[in-house]
Amino acid sequence: MRTEVTAKPSFKQQMLKAREAAIVQTVNRLLAEKGFDAMTVDEVAAQVGIAKASLYKHFSSKEELAAAAMVSVMHRAQAFIAELPEAPPLQQLRAVVRWILEVKLAGDMPSLPSQNSSLRATLMANTDYMDGLMDVSDRLGAWIEAAQASGDLNPKLPAIAILYTCYARACDPVLEFLRMGDLYDDAQIIELVLATCFEGLNAG
Repeated sequence: MRTEVTAKPSFKQQMLKAREAAIVQTVNRLLAEKGFDAMTVDEVAAQVGIAKASLYKHFSSKEELAAAAMVSVMHRAQAFIAELPEAPPLQQLRAVVRWILEVKLAGDMPSLPSQNSSLRATLMANTDYMDGLMDVSDRLGAWIEAAQASGDLNPKLPAIAILYTCYARACDPVLEFLRMGDLYDDAQIIELVLATCFEGLNAG
């Protein structure tokens, strides 16, 4: 029986991969802090500590930089979902939204404009991003429909509206507003936002 031997990456390949990871990490942080419009390629290169020309060997545009950051977060989301223990659908959904809130409060959630044709086109053309988005959406969508069927979520609401409401927590300014007031710690902020998201604002 013949065993396939996987070639070990060369030192140069390892260095390039490490540099690319550093670029994506820096972009992720800058997008979380400043947003896509305010971030510049020069700033990314300077913070990584490489020449702008070297950065362009990895990513050809600002849009590709942002897409790489989104792919990284999407992969993290997929890994988190894959490791969730068995639980009722609503509990699974809450766990994912909690994770989104934790990532955002940690400053690791890229902030992208809702309308940007060049960025949207880049994301739509990125197979890794679109495959990840479809995978996560399918998993969350299945939990939403199951929770609606069991009466744990409002069955009158379109499942897609609930899904987008969950995704919207990734760019929810309420977290920053509550943090600025210095009245609550991060754990309390997360519980407050989860309560308004899943229990609503009605008195009961």
